[in-house]
Amino acid sequence: MGCNISSSTKTKRSENVLRAALIIQNWYRGYRARLKTRQRYALTIFQSIEYADEQGQLQLSNFFTFMLENYSHIHERDPEFVNRLFGYALQDKGRQECVGLVDVPDSYTGPRLQFPLTFTDLRLLIEAFKRQQILHARYVLEVLFETKKNLKQMPNFTHVKSSPAKDITICGDLHGKLDDLFLIFYKNGLPSESNSYIFNGDFVDRGKNSIEILMILFVSFLVYPNSLHLNRGNHEDFLMNMRYGFTKEILHKYKLHGKKILQLLEELFAWLPIGTIVDNEVLVIHGGISESTDLNLLYSIKRNKMKSVLMPPTPVDDNYVTDGKKNKIGMARGTKVTTSFSEQLAKHEWEQVIDLLWSDPRSKRGCYPNTCRGGGCYFGPDITSKILNKYQLKMIVRSHECKPEGYEVCHDGKVITVFSASNYYEEGSNRGAYVKLDFGLVPRFFQYQVTKATCLRPLYQRVHTIETSAIRILKERMISRKSDLINAFQLQDCNKSGKLSVSQWASSMENVLGLNLPWRFLSSHLGTIDKDGNIDYMSCFDDMHIQKPVQEVQSALIETLYRYRPDLQIIFNVIDSDHSGLISMEEFQSMWNLFNSHYNICIDNSQVDELARRMDLNKDGSIDFNEFLKAFYVVHKLDHLNKSDTKNM
Repeated sequence: MGCNISSSTKTKRSENVLRAALIIQNWYRGYRARLKTRQRYALTIFQSIEYADEQGQLQLSNFFTFMLENYSHIHERDPEFVNRLFGYALQDKGRQECVGLVDVPDSYTGPRLQFPLTFTDLRLLIEAFKRQQILHARYVLEVLFETKKNLKQMPNFTHVKSSPAKDITICGDLHGKLDDLFLIFYKNGLPSESNSYIFNGDFVDRGKNSIEILMILFVSFLVYPNSLHLNRGNHEDFLMNMRYGFTKEILHKYKLHGKKILQLLEELFAWLPIGTIVDNEVLVIHGGISESTDLNLLYSIKRNKMKSVLMPPTPVDDNYVTDGKKNKIGMARGTKVTTSFSEQLAKHEWEQVIDLLWSDPRSKRGCYPNTCRGGGCYFGPDITSKILNKYQLKMIVRSHECKPEGYEVCHDGKVITVFSASNYYEEGSNRGAYVKLDFGLVPRFFQYQVTKATCLRPLYQRVHTIETSAIRILKERMISRKSDLINAFQLQDCNKSGKLSVSQWASSMENVLGLNLPWRFLSSHLGTIDKDGNIDYMSCFDDMHIQKPVQEVQSALIETLYRYRPDLQIIFNVIDSDHSGLISMEEFQSMWNLFNSHYNICIDNSQVDELARRMDLNKDGSIDFNEFLKAFYVVHKLDHLNKSDTKNM
């Protein structure tokens, strides 16, 4: 009898334990799913703002065209500016002119490269970069010169053959993240005759080590030209580099010879191939395709005519002669500049390249404008099948989009996206990956994530970090449109209560910011919600403000300058061809008037003029425009609290 009771008790206890385990398991699954949802929404914020910025960058091309048509003195002021901006062919420079009289002093302790380069130089370079050494400008210039010389001999599409003993590794965007490249080489081996790589564009911008990545890739290319292949991405573009950090990196690391390095890079980027084809079956391109993609046409275009993919073909007078004075960069204004329309790509050729570098795949059928990025298109599975069948191809491997797992397969396995920059938005935000193609062209995926820690932080900590960073940049976006948002809120607030339903608030947010975000979900992160479920819309701005360089300036002007700060910085940097950072008051006012007119900004020009005069601290008639634009920044209340806490410790 006792045995029966004991057995029954044990059975019941086992059932309770099992039931408890199932409850805990279900709770944990729900908890993890909620964390993953928060992580996904945070990544959506990052991506939406990234694409909105790219859209603004592409819209700049329209402004430059408008500027050329309306800035009556532009030819007289700087004929080379027109050449640079609209991609006209420049005369090739010899080694002496590129490298010049740049000497390497005896005191230099970094790597010393020996030309012609060998595998020893590649290893030497990698070890030096691991020790955070800077390669001397002379070697940088020599590597760039040799790379450009070799690239000029290459076709628009590189053809690569696989073999039973030689897999082909394809890497996506690196964006200046050197540790990711080191990790790829650690896991997969250095480039060699038996270890082929294709690097699919976007080597630079955003990260801190773009020039180091370029040097490693270019030296590898020079040592193993048949085993390392390079494609152009949408960030191999001098106008993109001005916004996303590469130009600033070069000028910071190479203060004396930075300008020369940038000029050579502008030309080199234009010579990068626009695609690679593996075994005549796999098309490797940075962005994507469209319904009108014509590979036969793309084979034959003069790719070097496209210095910046952001500048559409623009007709300009063939010749002009000016007064013979010298402009800012010391070029005689009487110099004849060839700016023939025939030296640009035709519009339909330009559009073909834009599609190749900017497009993204979608599950929806058809081909339609890429409204998020503002350039290229979205292409569906039917378009993929159409283009692959037309050219007897089997698969497209592309990059261009950050993916949480580092890669993604879509369109029934016919399109692979590979993205190699881990922690792209924030530490823990995404894995990096590369894909290997064997002799049968079967893809195998390898994932990784760079971390300084010896063990990965718990998921809730990683999600909290990503979410906090995403909300922060979203709030900065909101504060730049504060006046517009308040006007939109007040239009909905018929009772003047200072509160809106979450639905009304979400509608106003989307109408003003246009980011296509899950505003209802985000409402509790961005404002205070009362017990009735209404949101106090002014609370959205409680914990931050834009710092005013001059207190008397109107808030609307400050918001406008902060919002357009990246665009203005690019415009001024393009004009500032000697990289002095200075612009005359006259040029500043002329450019602002045109910018204001083109973007239809409702700001009185006299307010901007007065602000510029106040920022001319030494009253010499010129302003440091980088310092001028840096004066507008968002102050977060949390930053002040953290600083106070630090001081009290």
